[in-house]
Amino acid sequence: MDDNQANYQKKRKITALLAFLGAIQPTPVPLAGIHKFYLGQYGWGIAYIFLGATQVPRIACAFEGVWHLAGPTIKQGWSKLSTPPSLTGSNLNQTMETVANSLREIEHLRQEGLLSEHEFEQKRRSLLKQIP
Repeated sequence: MDDNQANYQKKRKITALLAFLGAIQPTPVPLAGIHKFYLGQYGWGIAYIFLGATQVPRIACAFEGVWHLAGPTIKQGWSKLSTPPSLTGSNLNQTMETVANSLREIEHLRQEGLLSEHEFEQKRRSLLKQIP
């Protein structure tokens, strides 16, 4: 782990600790939003202080504390779900060949009058979407 990664991890943990401190807030002085000042988000920090008489900043601090601790894990999981599996050269060639054959077949069906222009265009577009 390089220095940048170590500093990021440390800053993330300190931010989460400050957010949880703002959530429990045992003092009459509102601490909710102190993590926003630490992050350099002064506007949000001031908004948290102005709303300090309500429970809204404390609840938001609790959620943000959890987010700063679990956020990178959640982001990694989400990125794994959202990125399609990579295709190797042979898989890509096979996919291209399958799509090309299917395009030829639907073109033949269109020429024979078994598919309307509209149906052909819909099938063609759906087949072309399969190409990465």
